[in-house]
Amino acid sequence: MTTPDALVGEYVQWLTVEKGRSRATIEAYQRDVHDFLTWWGSERSVAAVSSADLEAYLNELRGSRAASSVARALSSLRGWWGFLLEEGQLASDPSAHVTPSRRGRTLPKPLAEEILAHLLDTMPRATPVDLRDRALLELLYGTGARVSEVVDLELHDLDFNEELIRVTGKGAKQRLVPMGQTLQHALRDYLGAGGRSEFPRPRVHSHVFVNARGGPLSRQGIDLIISSRALAAGLDRSTISAHVFRHSCATHMLAHGADIRVVQELLGHASIATTQVYTAVSITSMQRAYSNAHPRALD
Repeated sequence: MTTPDALVGEYVQWLTVEKGRSRATIEAYQRDVHDFLTWWGSERSVAAVSSADLEAYLNELRGSRAASSVARALSSLRGWWGFLLEEGQLASDPSAHVTPSRRGRTLPKPLAEEILAHLLDTMPRATPVDLRDRALLELLYGTGARVSEVVDLELHDLDFNEELIRVTGKGAKQRLVPMGQTLQHALRDYLGAGGRSEFPRPRVHSHVFVNARGGPLSRQGIDLIISSRALAAGLDRSTISAHVFRHSCATHMLAHGADIRVVQELLGHASIATTQVYTAVSITSMQRAYSNAHPRALD
């Protein structure tokens, strides 16, 4: 039988060529498969995995990971074993009779508008790095884009004349999102003289956001920027991430009367049900405000 490492390589190629999965999805699947193979042991045959083995692995994950992470791991492994079956490497699918535990709905935790305003409005503008970081955070909050979408954003995706940004999301689906005035100013400051042009350019590329070496900024790089800027603003770094900017964008727009279909389009949700989670957040905030403010709300 082909070695597990070789099979993983073939699986990645299959996901890329045959299934057309995005880079972020492929990386997530690859991590999940590698995590399982590490747990299983390189000396044991993948063909020997049973449903009981898989259940034992998932139970271990449940002790340290969120339910959503466990469900994604199972989904990744199902894709992996489906590939192995198709390639004739397995006789049966060990995940066929394994069901994920039911996940309770987890409401997103957006930051308050005044906290985000404080973070963004107090950011310095003295250096090219300052200008880059300010443009990055304004874009995350101003568009609600996923971090993977921001990483892949290229200069030709920015249309200042039409005030639009072309975002490429899951499944290579593209959408146009508005470029608000504050975001426009931040991007122009960063892309103009004294901004992005001051970063080294070791190789030619067209990514919007670059690192200190001039290469494309990574997801990890964005996480570090958010963490450091939150710390500088006196915020709890554990409460803020790229995904929190996305949650906050949606929740604040709905709170100010945006139509849910507009927010769905902005975020690139395939289903309106996904966007409806944010309406629950808005209702929860409204109930809290009502309880605190209305004289007849409490006994």
